[in-house]
Amino acid sequence: MYFLKRYLLHIIIGVAGFFLADYFLDAVTIEDNNFLLIAGITLGSINFFIRPAIKLITLPLRIITLGLFSLLINIAIVWFVQAIFQEIEIIGFLTLLYTVLIIWVLELFTNFNIKK
Repeated sequence: MYFLKRYLLHIIIGVAGFFLADYFLDAVTIEDNNFLLIAGITLGSINFFIRPAIKLITLPLRIITLGLFSLLINIAIVWFVQAIFQEIEIIGFLTLLYTVLIIWVLELFTNFNIKK
């Protein structure tokens, strides 16, 4: 039950992150709410299943860079989701960084307030 709760939380964070990025950032465009939902599910699934393995593999780099390499991992994941869906358009690296920061703040807030 715990893993299902965490998985659904990752999906909600992914959908909410893309929604907030589309709402607040002019350079983020999502054509339809259906694609917003599908992209959020994809992002949440990647964050739940694949990101822990990537973080484990890149542990030495994350230690050397004092955790900054995690930001690059998150940027790569959001860029990958954006590359899969042509209906999502994120213009520029700085906008991609802001999108990742929005998602990171949502993850930080939910992980801080949700008990295990």
